[in-house]
Amino acid sequence: MEMNNFYSRGRLTFFAVLTALLIFGIMCSYANIMFKPEDAASPKTMIRERGSILDRNGKVLAIQTTVYNLSVTPSAVKKENRPALAAALGPIIGIEPAEIEKKINEAPGNFLYLKKKINQSEHDDIQAEIKAKNLRGLRLEKTPARDYPENSLAAQIIGFVGNDGKGLAGVEYSLQDQLEPLDDKTQINTYGKNVVLTIDAGLQYKLEQLAKESMERTQAESMMLVAAEAKTGEILSYISYPAPNLNAYGSSTPEEQKDRPATYMYEPGSVFKIFSVASFIDAGVINANDVFVCDGVFKISGAKDITCLDHHGPLTARQALQYSCNDAIAQMSQKINDEFFLQQIHRFGFGAETGIQLPHEEKGLVNDPLSSSWSGRSKPTIAMGQEIYVTALQMVQAASAIANGGKPVQLSIISKILDRDGNLLYLHRPEFKQQVIKKATADYVLSCMETTARMGTGAKANVGDIAIGVKTGTAQIYDSELHTYSDKDFTSSCMAIFPIEDPEIILYIVITKAKGETYGGRIVAPVIQDAANVIIDYLGMQRDRAVSVTHSGKITIPQNKPIVISKFVPDFSGYPKKMLMPLLNRNDIKFIIKGDGRVVSQNPPPGSPVTENMVIELTLEYQ
Repeated sequence: MEMNNFYSRGRLTFFAVLTALLIFGIMCSYANIMFKPEDAASPKTMIRERGSILDRNGKVLAIQTTVYNLSVTPSAVKKENRPALAAALGPIIGIEPAEIEKKINEAPGNFLYLKKKINQSEHDDIQAEIKAKNLRGLRLEKTPARDYPENSLAAQIIGFVGNDGKGLAGVEYSLQDQLEPLDDKTQINTYGKNVVLTIDAGLQYKLEQLAKESMERTQAESMMLVAAEAKTGEILSYISYPAPNLNAYGSSTPEEQKDRPATYMYEPGSVFKIFSVASFIDAGVINANDVFVCDGVFKISGAKDITCLDHHGPLTARQALQYSCNDAIAQMSQKINDEFFLQQIHRFGFGAETGIQLPHEEKGLVNDPLSSSWSGRSKPTIAMGQEIYVTALQMVQAASAIANGGKPVQLSIISKILDRDGNLLYLHRPEFKQQVIKKATADYVLSCMETTARMGTGAKANVGDIAIGVKTGTAQIYDSELHTYSDKDFTSSCMAIFPIEDPEIILYIVITKAKGETYGGRIVAPVIQDAANVIIDYLGMQRDRAVSVTHSGKITIPQNKPIVISKFVPDFSGYPKKMLMPLLNRNDIKFIIKGDGRVVSQNPPPGSPVTENMVIELTLEYQ
């Protein structure tokens, strides 16, 4: 049979060879797939998100964000292309093109960071330049970072996170274990907890503006302000000036980074007298009716005398606080046992950390009789607020004992801790400490503070329509180089508690090394008044112009009637100069009137017996 020409031997051979090659190629491909190592699965992006920090109302104060690090591989950029690359990047990243080119040319290796922490806008601009100009050798590395939307607001309390994602200061440091996400390799995404502070950002902002103005006006070196809820210990405002911008923390100064209320130890001055008097009264070594005669100096055998700014004459404990009399306080201190007095000071919390949730808190320093620095002058000096070192937080916590009937409350800056879904993990609850003084003692000292606000050294802090109690202080700062107290550097301060009838707020302000005027009653008390008004209005506290029912122990005279002086010196506080002028015509009493405005102080004090040819000095100021 004859073979068809289409199926010729040549064609069959060609197709056979082609088929064999095809089969061989397929077999090789399968073999390659079989013996090729299995590709690793593309890993999913792992999210490790640090928790946020918020104020008590939910305002974000610290949050994780994304930034980019811009790097270059010098070998991938031809020398002739480097000027163009530098010119394209310079305006975006804020570095001179010549500097960029120099960095690339002098790079020690084949990798160089041009700039870290580039924001999203800069990232997009760089990407556009890379695409438009075909730039080579650049890389944008995505990395997590911390953003502080309010910049320097409550800076020391919030703190700061370093490049490694670890907290370095403030709550960022002290609550690192809560804020940091778990490093769990079995979980694709992990999230840190959200921390809610007790701080009210709105109130904090208003008080920070006030603090800045006060710093500028007094030309002070630093300033502290702490405002706390008296019944809960929650801090509403926490100011330490100067302060850093948290978004530029690396360029801030050591002075800006200091958390003064927690870590700065200082001698508190006369504000401390409220705790001294509370100790004397509570121990029963003095009572409210005891009288101490101030002649301007308290003499100590073998030691330097303690002086007073005035000759106040006979004073009760209330009047001693009212006029901040050193002599009278020193006399009271001699009636109490050294060890018992120091024990009472420790019970108020001095010499120990408050335990607030902030890092590196100092415990202060309380001198004791076994110390080589103890002398016959130590106890009366401590009673006046020197030879003892405290922190502002200790002072506020001790004041909470006076506000709460003798029981101090634990201070706190943490309100809540929440997980990412908003579930409550921790809620702050007030924690009262052991009774320090009797309720009657606390109430008495609080009433003395009210007297000081109405007609004493704290008159400039008086709010008027809400009863407020204050105590002012001015302390010389010890010069460690000269080993003596400075005659030009002072710590000026004022403590306030209000409203008196049911204390809600403790407010404490300290101004350090002010220029010019330094007396706490003159430069800090007015700031207390302004700050108290801000707090009262912000919190919506009722203003009722309530008249205090506490008797001051002074004889007052109506200011719309002629002044009549009988057996005792009346209280001239608040009298205008024009009402005083007729007194200059008296022959039996000599009046010396200093200044203008209204009477802010007098010597001798109200209630002193009138004697023939006595001299009464009245100091006036515009209020």
